[in-house]
Amino acid sequence: MLEPGANYGWPVITYGAEYGSGLPIGEGTQKPGMAQPIWHWTPSIAPSGMVFYTGERFGRRRGDLFVGALKERMLVRLQLAGERVLAEERMLGGIGRIRDVRMGPDGLLYL
Repeated sequence: MLEPGANYGWPVITYGAEYGSGLPIGEGTQKPGMAQPIWHWTPSIAPSGMVFYTGERFGRRRGDLFVGALKERMLVRLQLAGERVLAEERMLGGIGRIRDVRMGPDGLLYL
């Protein structure tokens, strides 16, 4: 879980790499006093909009996090249990650069 006031390190610590050269960004992935993410994508999927699913339409997906991916052009579902990611599902590959993910009042996801 994100903690208020925690230092998550950007851009000092990251799991990222420069697009052109592939060289690491920052000073590594860990440093004293800096918190770790609960999930990251290496290489980056270029995450964009995201939503926690709270609807009834897809009941077994309730509580999952849906993330748009600009670079990988897909939708990603993270199955969560508290502060842990249990599984990742990559969906709708090749659909295009997803910039926003919203849940409508009808319980459907809109990309």
